[in-house]
Amino acid sequence: MLRDAWTLAIETLSWIELKRYGERLALTTATKQLRIKDFKAVGLAHRLVTETLRRKNLIDFLLNKTLQPKTVNDYKLGQRAFLRLFTYETKVRGVNLEKAQRIANMGRNILGWHELKDVEEFLGAILSINPEQQIKDLEETEKVGLQTYNPTWFVKYCYKLLGRDAALKFLEKSAEITLTYVRINTLKGAEDVLLQKIEQEQVELQKVPQLKYTYKLVHTKKPLPRTQTFRDGLFYIQDKASCLAAQIADPKPTDIVFDVCAAPGSKTTFLAQLMENRGEIVSFDYSKRRIHVWKTETKRMTVTNAQAVVTDTRNGLPVNSKADLVILDPPCTSTGTFGKTPDAKWRLTKRSVLGMAKIQSEMLENCAEYVKDGGFLVYSTCSITLEENENVVGEFLKLNPEFKLVDAKPKIGLPGLKGLTKCQRLYPNIHECNGFFVAKLQKEAL
Repeated sequence: MLRDAWTLAIETLSWIELKRYGERLALTTATKQLRIKDFKAVGLAHRLVTETLRRKNLIDFLLNKTLQPKTVNDYKLGQRAFLRLFTYETKVRGVNLEKAQRIANMGRNILGWHELKDVEEFLGAILSINPEQQIKDLEETEKVGLQTYNPTWFVKYCYKLLGRDAALKFLEKSAEITLTYVRINTLKGAEDVLLQKIEQEQVELQKVPQLKYTYKLVHTKKPLPRTQTFRDGLFYIQDKASCLAAQIADPKPTDIVFDVCAAPGSKTTFLAQLMENRGEIVSFDYSKRRIHVWKTETKRMTVTNAQAVVTDTRNGLPVNSKADLVILDPPCTSTGTFGKTPDAKWRLTKRSVLGMAKIQSEMLENCAEYVKDGGFLVYSTCSITLEENENVVGEFLKLNPEFKLVDAKPKIGLPGLKGLTKCQRLYPNIHECNGFFVAKLQKEAL
């Protein structure tokens, strides 16, 4: 099992570098390629990959110190992946010499003697390097980036946005795995009855105050997707911040709702639940693959009032009607979800934020055209940057005076910045969930 897990982890990291795949897609691709069916091996590989990616900047910093005058990127994909995994296991987890030797032997078996020999001479040096000693004299933001596993540019950004003390708390927490939340699906029955069934599978949940049907996972005997109650659609694994956005939208059973960038289906399925499977939801997404997941999820959750449309919503929506409620959760830099998607942060730069904000502004303008008079437009991202949030909404309000901000309720987050206090911001270190922004706007009724 251990050899399969390491083989899968090496291949997954290689796919991420070769094709710039996200972590989950790379793991799925590698699992199919290697035909590994042992779920324990897949689970261990997932942990190895996630925790290595989470600390990639520190791992590469230590490797580059060790490999001088070369860098880790001068080696082949498989060699790079093994070196990073080896450094994670020995310098982060702190395994003993005997286990380190077993890992080296396993790497030789997986990659082959000829492949590993180019880097094997450095394994002893990796074992002896002292991370604290190596970073102690660095400039503060670079040091904080390595200590909290965040890009230096993002550390500087957070200092400017939040102030040093608040930024440090946010950065430290954002490096951790976020808590898991579930939403009870009352389309399947009464909430208390469903809870009893879920708890019978030794899943312990704790109610989240102020949010309907939303619970924090306290303990589970086995992974939630492997429980029968999950397969039967009794609950959806959904972050607290995402649950908040759907409840702020507050759809009515008689509404026509456009859910833009809808896949994989968390918003659609919650909207349908709040609407009691009445009214009509049209869900738009550009990706056929993601819409396939949307269809699987809406079926599992017994949603009957929603239909999916594959389209690039940057070019407008392919409909001639308008909606009582339009919800836009556009692509974003995901700076609020680094704890959950650690691979994302190493692909971003400050320029990425500006480029994404431009796309978001265009999409918000397009969506506004489909809101009925008196209707609502909800905008949300899982990013904490000003450019993608308050700046997008503020500029939109200047150009569209027929829209106004309304209170985003229920209020569990902090007020928005730049005077947009009716918006809400959530942070992992304060609210125990993804970093998030949500704004609710209403179109003037004529």
